Amino acid sequence: MKDRPMKKNLCAFAMLSAVAAASLVACGNDDPSPPFTVKVIGFNDYHGNLESPGTFGQNTAVPTASRPPVGGAEFLAAHVNRLKSRNSLNVVVGAGDFIGATPLISSLFFDEPSVETLNRIGLEFNAVGNHEFDKGSAELLRLQNGGCKLSNGQTDPNSCKGATVGTPVPFEGAKFKWLSANVISTATGKTLLPAYGVKTFNGVKVAFIGMTLKATPTIVTPTGVAGLEFRDEAATVNALIPELRSQGIESIVVLVHEGGFQTGTLSDINGCEGNLAGSAIAAIVKQLDNAVDAVISGHTHAAYNCKLPNATGRSIPVTSSSAFGRVLTDIDLTIDPATRDVSAAVASNLLVVRNDPAITADTTQAKIIAAYKALVSPIANTVLGAITTDLGNGRSDGACNMPAGSLIADSQLAATQPSGFGSAVVAFMNGGGVRSPGFTFASSTAGEGDGNVTYGEAFTVQPFGNSLVTLSLTTQDIKDFLEEQFAGCLGQSATATRFALPSAGFKYTWDGAKACGARIQNVTLRVGASTETLVDAAGVVQNPTKSYRVTVNNFMADGGDGYSTLLKGTNRLGGAQDIDALTAYMAANFKAPKAPYAPNSNPADAGTPRINRIGTSTTCPSGANVNP
Repeated sequence: MKDRPMKKNLCAFAMLSAVAAASLVACGNDDPSPPFTVKVIGFNDYHGNLESPGTFGQNTAVPTASRPPVGGAEFLAAHVNRLKSRNSLNVVVGAGDFIGATPLISSLFFDEPSVETLNRIGLEFNAVGNHEFDKGSAELLRLQNGGCKLSNGQTDPNSCKGATVGTPVPFEGAKFKWLSANVISTATGKTLLPAYGVKTFNGVKVAFIGMTLKATPTIVTPTGVAGLEFRDEAATVNALIPELRSQGIESIVVLVHEGGFQTGTLSDINGCEGNLAGSAIAAIVKQLDNAVDAVISGHTHAAYNCKLPNATGRSIPVTSSSAFGRVLTDIDLTIDPATRDVSAAVASNLLVVRNDPAITADTTQAKIIAAYKALVSPIANTVLGAITTDLGNGRSDGACNMPAGSLIADSQLAATQPSGFGSAVVAFMNGGGVRSPGFTFASSTAGEGDGNVTYGEAFTVQPFGNSLVTLSLTTQDIKDFLEEQFAGCLGQSATATRFALPSAGFKYTWDGAKACGARIQNVTLRVGASTETLVDAAGVVQNPTKSYRVTVNNFMADGGDGYSTLLKGTNRLGGAQDIDALTAYMAANFKAPKAPYAPNSNPADAGTPRINRIGTSTTCPSGANVNP
């Protein structure tokens, strides 16, 4: 049982009289109300996936061909409704990133479709994730409160499409509450959005505290979080406990946009292999006050169902439901009305399957999806070019190359290489900006044909709308930039290793066994027919002050993903949007009758990898361990 302040006994005070004694006897004979169960239905990282993101398995042992189709707002709503039908005492909650980095069907319309579908799924409380800040706090508040998106003082033609899709005009805003207890406006000293929400069940209040990951400023464009302070997650939760208890609240659930990964190979959606060891979420939970009863997490797009120790060592449920509406978390909280506290909690993750005969798609959602799809299809189904095989957004080897990222980096170099557009000699793409699933060879449901890449598919891979920036860096700057890819090195996050993807002609080798600042060697750059050595085999920088024109996106240029060295870049020149660079590159070079794009086929690469590694490990590091 949780430690809590002594509760007031309503029968504890009486005068020594016959009337008082009778009163005490009556109180003592009252039958206590029995415990009851509240169903908490949670999910995270929806990212505007109105349509199915494809197939997904209960675990990695399920063969790809046997994995069922999952997700889509119409089936997400149907599964939520089925869970609700099992218990009238229920609440639907989220752990953030429900907008931002969304497919074209939502992003083109400023993520109003995401909010409209979430409203009709019945979402009630949602933590603010980092992607909620992609377009800045003012836009987040518009999506919360409603109203049309304005461009040049007029309603943008892609906003407030309710008359066409069957939703209210003007845009209705979120019927759910975005929550973020640890995001503070520096101008007011108050939270940007409510810190928590409360729902009452059988007279007992249950609180849901919303929490945004503290590291948001390191992974969001600085303009998106301007004027905001992001405070420690656990400390913020713990500071709220006295306030909640003063309101008689003892049942507390934390919705936090931070997470971890299972460390085993099975990764069952109800597993907890390795107990999320070394993860940010495990560290947060370990500091939480014993008053917290459960934690619903997100951010990592992983599924897990854990029991992790809090500050007192008591294990509490900690869950995450993958991403894109593929999985739902079902938590039954047993509440004792006498103490108003949770006496038991049982959690289960469930696949949001589309092929269960007992589950019928929600017709309201289906109509909204079909209407938005009709609006976006002429753009989304345009074929840009072709590829010869899948180009995934996963790391293809232990050196941390990424096929999809290489193609994007090449497109950005092509867009900024000409004189007048930047005169770039190399481009780098941040791996986190390349979204799942990458570029797939198989034809989509649009029927464009195997190998063809549509605008909609390209936009799904690059949904942020970042612009290109070409800047001047010295050889030493480039070396430092490569070194700061490693966790805890030169200002990089202590928990994240982040490899950027270089364009063709740029190569280097890294050695994770060496110390910070000494891991990069054999850096070469090929321009035309000549190859120049920037860093030799011993890690010595050649011509440290020589200047090179380098292209990155504006997120990276402003120090995003911990790339603080890029802030030193001079003579900055803005360029096209990243998606425009990609579409132009594909259309100019890989559209029929020209040959499709093949990985490792660029002559500047000379048939060898761009990123190379000392050692035999086949695991690309992503966390604190830079040499797994």
